[in-house]
Amino acid sequence: MPSANQPEWVVARRRAIGERIRAARLHANLTQEAVALRAETDRPSVVRIEQGQQAPTIDTLIRIAEAIGVPLRDLVG
Repeated sequence: MPSANQPEWVVARRRAIGERIRAARLHANLTQEAVALRAETDRPSVVRIEQGQQAPTIDTLIRIAEAIGVPLRDLVG
């Protein structure tokens, strides 16, 4: 897992991004499955990203933001 070699502040920032993704998804009344389909990824990846366990690529973050209907800056702060 990427977390093993990352400083704690990086892991904490990744978790915060995941929390913002989850909050935005819930605000848009979307399931993880719906976001995964719209973002052309799989649900387990969305779960891991929301939990801060997976470091998404910028392309994946862009697709998730588009899938949820929010600006990318809202997700990454």
